[in-house]
Amino acid sequence: MADAITILGLESSCDDTAAAVVRRDGQGAHILSSVVYGQTELHSAFGGVVPEIAARAHAEKIDLCVAEALERAGVALTDLDAVAVTAGPGLIGGVLAGVMCAKGIAAATGLPLVGVNHLAGHALTPRLTDGIGFPYLILLVSGGHCQYLIAKGPEEFSRLGGTIDDAPGEAFDKAARLLGLPQPGGPSVEAEAKAGDPRHFRFPRPLLDRDDCNLSFSGLKTALLRARDQIVAEKGGLTRADRADLCAGFQQAIVDVLAEKTRRALRIYLAEGPADPVLAVAGGVAANGAIRAKLETVCEEMGVRFTAPPLKLCTDNAAMIAYAGIERFARGERDDLTLMARPRWPLDKASPALLGGGKKGAKA
Repeated sequence: MADAITILGLESSCDDTAAAVVRRDGQGAHILSSVVYGQTELHSAFGGVVPEIAARAHAEKIDLCVAEALERAGVALTDLDAVAVTAGPGLIGGVLAGVMCAKGIAAATGLPLVGVNHLAGHALTPRLTDGIGFPYLILLVSGGHCQYLIAKGPEEFSRLGGTIDDAPGEAFDKAARLLGLPQPGGPSVEAEAKAGDPRHFRFPRPLLDRDDCNLSFSGLKTALLRARDQIVAEKGGLTRADRADLCAGFQQAIVDVLAEKTRRALRIYLAEGPADPVLAVAGGVAANGAIRAKLETVCEEMGVRFTAPPLKLCTDNAAMIAYAGIERFARGERDDLTLMARPRWPLDKASPALLGGGKKGAKA
């Protein structure tokens, strides 16, 4: 690539306000800065993210986040080629805060504006971190999404399957609430599971009796609730060992389901004859060590290269948005000041929605 492209990215789709500067040149992509302001303390008392609180926090912090990202990168607005922003999907108040900030920057500076699908940001992260080529199989697994996609181009994704109800991250959060663990639930359950026996409680492995790549985690959460209530009824409460065993069994069920469904998705992907087969996993739940280790083993068994982003790029961040913006910008794609914030925005627009839809479009 002869000319370098430098883009400021903004991300505010859930409970992380983020800004980053990324440059791509002949040597690859480089993260010049990545700033994330979390909101965990704001939502901790409520057992989950409160959309109104999140939106207000984004509006208060997004400009400060941008200023810090530019300072850390050592660049000015005049050094940028464009500004990219998450335009959906996500909590609409937060998405709107980021879109309006990006529009303001674009209007004031004349910089091109590039709207980015948040899911595409996650799905393209392996190209940012490892420079892998198309096509590759991506398992996008996070708090709100879980799907298997064959990435064939920066905006060309073919969905093989996904969750028909809760995403794994949502299941972890609900499990943590049921067991009195702090949010976010994923790290809390994973930490507690390390001291537990995954064989003590046998939880269901949903949808393994079906031959497709779809997943379901809602029933798993219900099984955990029943197991907890049975222990409480018998003992009058949960011991620390009980809680650790419940977490270990719950996590192992998710690991086993993802492993088997990944095998099925890989078979479909490999049947297309990719020259350099790769499975990439991205999204917040990709930070789970047990899930990573099992998926890596599956790839070794099937002769497929495995890649996962560094942990700091698994959770929501703006570096992935800036890079996805670079991919769109390099293809000559731009948006104008009519860019809309979208609560729903599926990556594979041709496949029927797994989670239903409505006036605002398909959920996923």
